[in-house]
Amino acid sequence: MKKLNSLTYMIAVLPFIALIIFFAACTKEGPAGPAGANGTNGTDGKDGKDGKDGGTTCTTCHNQDVVEGIAAQYELSKHSYGEAAFEEAGNTGCGPCHESEAFKYVCENNTPSTFTLNTTTMKYVNDYASIPSAAYGEINCFTCHTKLHTNYDSTDLPGLTTVAPVKLTMRGGLVTVDLPADGGSSNLCVKCHQPRPMTTSTSLWNGAIVPYDSFALTPTLVWFDSAVGNKRPNKQIPSYRMHLHYGTVGAAYAGKGAIEFTGPETYMNSVHTTAASCQDCHMAGITGKAGGHTFFTKGNFNGCNTSGCHSANPINSSNSAYWTTPRKTIQDLLVAVAAKLTSGGVEFMHVEKDAELNPFASVTTQGYDGYLDIYDPSTNPLGKHRNPAPAGSWTSAQKATNSALPKFTSLTYAQMGAILNFQYVLREYSLGIHNYKYVKALLTNTLAAL
Repeated sequence: MKKLNSLTYMIAVLPFIALIIFFAACTKEGPAGPAGANGTNGTDGKDGKDGKDGGTTCTTCHNQDVVEGIAAQYELSKHSYGEAAFEEAGNTGCGPCHESEAFKYVCENNTPSTFTLNTTTMKYVNDYASIPSAAYGEINCFTCHTKLHTNYDSTDLPGLTTVAPVKLTMRGGLVTVDLPADGGSSNLCVKCHQPRPMTTSTSLWNGAIVPYDSFALTPTLVWFDSAVGNKRPNKQIPSYRMHLHYGTVGAAYAGKGAIEFTGPETYMNSVHTTAASCQDCHMAGITGKAGGHTFFTKGNFNGCNTSGCHSANPINSSNSAYWTTPRKTIQDLLVAVAAKLTSGGVEFMHVEKDAELNPFASVTTQGYDGYLDIYDPSTNPLGKHRNPAPAGSWTSAQKATNSALPKFTSLTYAQMGAILNFQYVLREYSLGIHNYKYVKALLTNTLAAL
């Protein structure tokens, strides 16, 4: 029986074995035949839009002398450090200046700098914000150069994200900065380097922007009444961080947005406002760690001494006419204004001489930072003046410390305007070099108003 089964199996599989052998024999490769004739050459590709080969266009930037040099310079830039982007990640309000994707979002969507009244809460909302899904990202090359790779030819250069006039968020979009030099490239810088708006209290009032123009028009009125304290009709309560934020330089450079008191000086702008751009000085030929894509200018006067500017009488750090004298004048005016801002005979503009804690420490010899020296247990525990609005979360000991301090003074509209102008000029940082004529008139007239 076993033999029969074996025989049956062999009969069944033999045809398949034969078929495999047949195909193996047929598919065996034979000797190669003679080579065929060459085919017809293809047509040449067309040149790019700039008349050059694509590879040539790319290497305009993508070579060791350009891209790698820019990258090395950018590592020295404060834009590159990324700390602010990490700290503000997820913050839609701060994002337009601190986060790459948020900045691109407000540019692409032409987000307005207005404030809108929420008819449900009856509080004003700042419209200049990104959306949560765009509230992230460190500042990088494509934050400022989003149009760099549009046509992939030389017409893309420099491919700036925006050069449009900037409606200042500080003024709710009612004041516009438009710096014309170099095709409006400075407007890209001002888009971030502008003051933030100061608003009325959302607990006592409706969160609207403070009436900037009224500070100069009605200087003798009372803005904050210390006898009333943290309640109506006061619309804003002084605190340690009552300020215009830090990016005032764009507005100061344009001569816009400050509280223009009437006084002995006439308001006018220096020639920089129309004849120079931010990049002329901040991206001048590199010297040490200043210039190029570091955006630093300290110790680098290459941008000042170009043809048509100060080349006939070159500027350096010891030049009295264009450097030491004007800066000393503005510094003295800042100190004089601070001396007039007192409560109980004691100055209330805060001092912090540690440059790690205060980026403006070197602007004045006193080391003002622009804050008000009002007690706060977390941000200013050594404050010299009583906080008019202690938080409910403070401990009993913190409230006792606050109560033991001298009561903070009432503020007139003139004093409130002076505080804003002091912050505006101090945080402009250059001591007037950006726009000396305007800043000098601003502080001189502020001092007169006080």
